[in-house]
Amino acid sequence: ARGLHRTRNLLVRQRTQLANAIRGLLYEMGLTSAKGAAGIEALLRRIEASDESIPAALLTCLTPLAGQWRALDGEIGRLDKQIVDQVKQDRAAMRLTKIPSVGPIIAHATIAAIGDGRQFASGRNFAAWVGLTRKSHDTGGKHKLTGHISRAGDRDLRRLLILGASSWLRQVRARPDRGSPWIRGLLARRPVKVAVVAQAAKTARIIWAMLNSEQQYRAPIAT
Repeated sequence: ARGLHRTRNLLVRQRTQLANAIRGLLYEMGLTSAKGAAGIEALLRRIEASDESIPAALLTCLTPLAGQWRALDGEIGRLDKQIVDQVKQDRAAMRLTKIPSVGPIIAHATIAAIGDGRQFASGRNFAAWVGLTRKSHDTGGKHKLTGHISRAGDRDLRRLLILGASSWLRQVRARPDRGSPWIRGLLARRPVKVAVVAQAAKTARIIWAMLNSEQQYRAPIAT
């Protein structure tokens, strides 16, 4: 299972590198697009249509890059389908997908990384190991906390939790009624980036608690 995620992470990094290269080459010609998937898709379509605003010499360079991006995107999609299919067969993973910022990729990656999470003394220790709170170390087979932030755990899992939290907070900012009083208050008084990390850490603690208790997710009461 972890091999599946390592492969996916490698392909995602390669796809990002290609997207950055494509954007960079077009930017030099004064051609830009929106950020994110929609933006790169718009650029790819212009390349594939041999847009007249793109010099022929540059198209020669961009066309193979666009083709590689499409190929990688297809391979990532196939891996994602495998992960989703496996999550559907795993009751613990399916429970985790009920958490607002957790989808099949995060649920599958977490269980692949830590199993039932019982090697951690608490959800806070798990969050620290991932690198979302203070640093942790091992004592007597259990993970304990020290005073410094660390990213020495599973960096890919940390990245996924951050991405999930960021996506969820975008929804909460658009629809505040969807968020808990805690996250609404945090967004009101702290920078968004700080709130994202705090939400990711909270998600990690919820994940640990659900894996240990084998209980369903219970949403906080919004007021």
